Amino acid sequence: MSESLHPTPGDSPALTNAELVQLRVRVIALENMVIALLANAPPEQQALVREMASYISPRPGYTPHTVTMHAADQMRSLVDRADRFQPMQAG
Repeated sequence: MSESLHPTPGDSPALTNAELVQLRVRVIALENMVIALLANAPPEQQALVREMASYISPRPGYTPHTVTMHAADQMRSLVDRADRFQPMQAG
């Protein structure tokens, strides 16, 4: 009997409440780390994140996918939030 290399959604057990809480905590931590990294990133790096958000947004003629649109909005939000922590420029 051979097992599939690609598990299907029914192959893994549902996450427990504790696992969901831990996952949520990790996502919040990762978001804050990304914000910290973007705060010290050069403008070109921030522009690249915005460009990628635009890239994953729906194109004319294609069906918009709600989750993808939210992901693109979240990427832009992370860059905007990082702007608040930009180091002050000397001068």
